[in-house]
Amino acid sequence: MTPPPPPDWPFADASRIVEAVHHRWHVQSLGDGPDLLLLHGAGGATHSWRGLAPRLAETHRVTMIDLPGHGFTRPGSARWRLPQMAADVTALMRQLDITPTHVIGHSAGAAIALQMARDDPRPVISLNGAFQMFEGVAGWLFPMMAKALALNPLTVPLFTAAGSAARTRRLIDGTGSRIDAEGLAQYHRLISDREHVSGALSMMANWSLNDLVRAAPGIGVPVLLLAGERDRAVPPRISHDMAKRLPDARLHVMPDVGHLMHEEAPAEVARAVLDFVAVEAV
Repeated sequence: MTPPPPPDWPFADASRIVEAVHHRWHVQSLGDGPDLLLLHGAGGATHSWRGLAPRLAETHRVTMIDLPGHGFTRPGSARWRLPQMAADVTALMRQLDITPTHVIGHSAGAAIALQMARDDPRPVISLNGAFQMFEGVAGWLFPMMAKALALNPLTVPLFTAAGSAARTRRLIDGTGSRIDAEGLAQYHRLISDREHVSGALSMMANWSLNDLVRAAPGIGVPVLLLAGERDRAVPPRISHDMAKRLPDARLHVMPDVGHLMHEEAPAEVARAVLDFVAVEAV
């Protein structure tokens, strides 16, 4: 049985474990009103919405989930590919009788949101959307390395055992973001968890974004692309490129924030999100 999050985890009192569509999901809901779905990025969990979700929940019902293998969601089968993960999230929403008016995704979560929109059209809000793999040699080398790491049973214990608070800070600093001590402690807890690290590695090892990028001109839903000017993980040019490919996209570059923009500047991100939601609701 998947344990619930500890009492000090953000929104722990709003958590539930749902067994559905191949996985045992960790789901959190806040607020009342029209539905919004929040999807975190690779290596993250629901904690990353701790600053943004309460602001959105003032006017909406906000649903947050841990993606398969992440946080407190345990995968029941090896459905790591992008179309599979998108289909499983869509099926989970149907089982929960939740119909989001908009799907908000951070990094890899934005790719899942856009993939979902191909079959179940609804507006998407992308926060530093990871719509391209690494370039050059890293484009083929990193997936191979991730797959090797995920398949080696000795790797994950060694990876987590080598973790330290200072190492966690270096990892976050490498994204171009500056977050508070509470956020750093939560990320450190995640990267010290063997199952979470294994899930994140398995996801990255099995992803390909080529089909999604090629399909972008045919995805006609309204899309808001928010990009952090200081993002070192997914540079703003990735959002610029996707804005050119999508037929109904709006791009807004936010200064002085990095990859974790919604954790650094939740009030500003909430305003941009709610403004977009209000326009699309008219």
